[in-house]
Amino acid sequence: MNTPRLDVIGLVVSDMAASLAFYRRLGLGVPADADTAPHVEAALPGGMRIAWDTEEVIRSFDPGWARPEGGDRIGLAFRCSSPQEVDATYESLVSSGYRGHLKPWDAVWGQRYAVVLDPDGCGVSLFAQAAA
Repeated sequence: MNTPRLDVIGLVVSDMAASLAFYRRLGLGVPADADTAPHVEAALPGGMRIAWDTEEVIRSFDPGWARPEGGDRIGLAFRCSSPQEVDATYESLVSSGYRGHLKPWDAVWGQRYAVVLDPDGCGVSLFAQAAA
């Protein structure tokens, strides 16, 4: 018997163009003409994919679906090359109008860490190994 393998990380979004603009700023290779599509996929390093679906797409096959309330259900974390890149990426996103959630700090587990919210309010972590 074969074992299933994780292949796609799926995000449900309320505004496709706004969500794709955010993730493009984090370096994901999202097709340029995808902003009005109801479903979008992009390849990730290592062979996995990330996909975005509008709320309408989800409701088309799951009519009882409701937007989650009360916090994140899944978290995405982007590795940065240095603590300085964590700070610069956070500042770039916040100065572009995205909401910062946790300003960059030196975490007790040895990383420079920050969290910014995507357009749907999901926390997206930025991290790098702390300077020695």
